[in-house]
This record gives sequence, C-alpha cells and structure tokens, in this order.
Amino acid sequence: MSADTVPDRLSVNPESPFFNGDLLERGIGVRFKGVEKTNVEEYCISEGWVRVAVGKTVDRHGNPLTMKLQGPVEVWIKD
Repeated sequence: MSADTVPDRLSVNPESPFFNGDLLERGIGVRFKGVEKTNVEEYCISEGWVRVAVGKTVDRHGNPLTMKLQGPVEVWIKD
C-alpha cells in the first residue's frame, strides 16, 4: 500500500485487526451519503458501510456503542 492510498477498511479501535495508528495520526476524512462525518468508528468502502458512535454511551468494556449504516462511502487522507 502506498503512502497516499486509503485502506478498504479501517477502524479506530486499537484492538481491531483493521487498526492503523500511523494513518489515523495523518487524518482521515469520511463522507457518507454526501455528508462529511466526524464520528465514524469503522468503515468499509467495498461493502458500503460505516459504523458510527451513538452518543456518549459505552458498553461494559468502555467501547462506544455503534450503529452500522449502509450507503456510499468516500474516504481521503486530510494532509
């Protein structure tokens, strides 16, 4: 993967196999159904979904509760 390509799937959870700390530090922009989102926890471009945090609610492990939304996903590197 080159420095300017975004992965098909990315998660902000360090325990996920799709976590990439270096890329997250650079900054990732996510547009879902034409609207830029700032609360995306995980996305998958090829399957067309994002997982967004639902308010400030957390589960018993301290992870944010999420909701999976289906639709077109666009991703870019902000820097």
